[in-house]
Amino acid sequence: MQFQQLVYFVAVAETLHFTRAAERVHVAQPSLSQQIRALEKELGAELFSRARGNIALTEAGEALLPLARRILADTDTARHEVQELAQLRRGRVRLGATPSLCTGLLPELLKVFHDRHPGIRLLIEEGGSHDLVRQLARGALDLALIVLPLPPGSPVLTTVELLREDLVVVSAASAAAPAGPVRIADLRQEPLVMFRHGYDLRELTVAACRAAGFEPAFTVEGGEMDAVLGFVRAGLGSAVVPSMVAGRAGPGIRVTPLARPLRRTIALAHRSDVAPPRAARELQRLLLDSRDAGVFPGTFSDERGARDTGR
Repeated sequence: MQFQQLVYFVAVAETLHFTRAAERVHVAQPSLSQQIRALEKELGAELFSRARGNIALTEAGEALLPLARRILADTDTARHEVQELAQLRRGRVRLGATPSLCTGLLPELLKVFHDRHPGIRLLIEEGGSHDLVRQLARGALDLALIVLPLPPGSPVLTTVELLREDLVVVSAASAAAPAGPVRIADLRQEPLVMFRHGYDLRELTVAACRAAGFEPAFTVEGGEMDAVLGFVRAGLGSAVVPSMVAGRAGPGIRVTPLARPLRRTIALAHRSDVAPPRAARELQRLLLDSRDAGVFPGTFSDERGARDTGR
């Protein structure tokens, strides 16, 4: 099995079209088809169904695709690692984080990192925690700030807790003000603005409501963090958000604490089977040093060491 054959295979799998795949990888279509046939012969299984000109992955192709993507991603990471110059004069870090952490936690820390290593490119991927776990697993990210616990069936990742953050209720400043902290049960009659599926805050909020004995009612659902705050500001309903985000929400938003604290645990994660590149390790060190110095809000776990989680 040759590396270039995997490049061609992934291109065909993602385009489901041999000609477009050949254009993507800058090779003649007959050469690409020949290499795919050679790969199938080597593996002893057809990777694509070619019925009546329609291209589809076979069961063997479906099994190979995530492995091939991981091999290509790891090769790309190795290339960048080897090409880094001494003293981190150049390189890159691919960091994933939830939108709330991108706006609340990361800006100042990334500024410190950039001042120390101006030659390092920072590639930031915003997404829900579940999406980031999947991207880590296939090698598309070096590090990610995710929410613990990991969902069932997650790949094995090394995680280190960074902070535990309180969640609060936000509502329009024009709405009637509560007398004090509210209980989750008080949201039974309150219309809620809800994040899209795959957002850890959605799952956490819904689980808390169900634990309080009711199913939450949504006026709007499907938004990202900025959209949810905008809907709340417009008076469409309340939402449960991290305190770090609520503190930066700006005018038009009322923040109300919960009578019984509801918290989420933020962790720094990377794949257990591959060490992060040098530049990523430097960012990892900065995050952990900042945690130990008490820079982050919230409380920390007594067990601060790395641990493997997932399957």
